[in-house]
Amino acid sequence: MSELSSQIEAILYLKAQPLTLAEIAECVGCDRPTAEAGLLELMELYAHRLGALEVAETPNGFVLQLRDSFHYLIQKLLPADLGVGALRTLAAIALKGRIAQTDLVEIRGSNAYQHVQELVELGFVRKRRQTDGRSYWLQVTEKFHQYFQLNQDQALELSQYIQSEP
Repeated sequence: MSELSSQIEAILYLKAQPLTLAEIAECVGCDRPTAEAGLLELMELYAHRLGALEVAETPNGFVLQLRDSFHYLIQKLLPADLGVGALRTLAAIALKGRIAQTDLVEIRGSNAYQHVQELVELGFVRKRRQTDGRSYWLQVTEKFHQYFQLNQDQALELSQYIQSEP
């Protein structure tokens, strides 16, 4: 493995989220074609390994992740203890993709503030202040996708949980 591929591997591991080719090139400090060559070398090495990890291209970029055949370990080793309310709040965030916390509270009620805090602590939701400073943007993290292993059909089924609790 070349030094460049090793650096890219370290970057993907440390970032723990999808990165575009441009972001990888910026982190490594090289041009895009050079970063692409290093990334392709790394992807080829992981493709021929029999290990638990892979370098994959997602709609959001490239990521170092657990192979599908090992996803059962996530639920076995990292169980999340979430109540129905928090799960419904998480479903609302996941279905919206990115949602302002104020909009989420309108949908889910004032308990959503507590749910969001819990979901952020568990690593399922990322919370970032909006540029105008009035609220936060909420979106699910890669941990959410890995833990729940949702495909599009399953995500549509979650829509029934968006409605406020009785």
